Amino acid sequence: MKIIPLLIVVFFINFTAKSQNIKSVKINDVVSIIDTSSAPTVINFWATWCGPCVAEIPWFEKLIDEMKDKNIQLIFVSLDFKTAYPKDVTNFVIKKKYKSTIFWLNETDASFYCPLIDKDWNGNIPVTIMVNNKKNYKQFYDSQLPEARLKLELQKLVE
Repeated sequence: MKIIPLLIVVFFINFTAKSQNIKSVKINDVVSIIDTSSAPTVINFWATWCGPCVAEIPWFEKLIDEMKDKNIQLIFVSLDFKTAYPKDVTNFVIKKKYKSTIFWLNETDASFYCPLIDKDWNGNIPVTIMVNNKKNYKQFYDSQLPEARLKLELQKLVE
């Protein structure tokens, strides 16, 4: 009889781990999302070791959830080192209970990929880009967005 609860626990852990499948992407995949998205889209570049990045993620998830009627697509792109992917990044995401789409950028040359996102990006994080292709709106933020400012910027994205 003790085996059934054990199987349930194992199934739950396995399901939870698989429910946050962090896909490896190249910068051209991210650029394609930016260029072709039909929904208002927010892409945030972050890393597990970046304090300001980790601090703002809950603000993004909370505010975008509050605006779910606006159908904003939220994507986090991890810039963690190759040694941290997939295990450490996945474990971190599960521990923090992030619910959004998360990718890991499989690129090492910031001088190549940064200008593809924005000509002024010097490689610092956190970095956020907001795009609404229907409005021809594109905005780049090269620092942490405190919650109050993030709320204002999200409103601009969907107005």
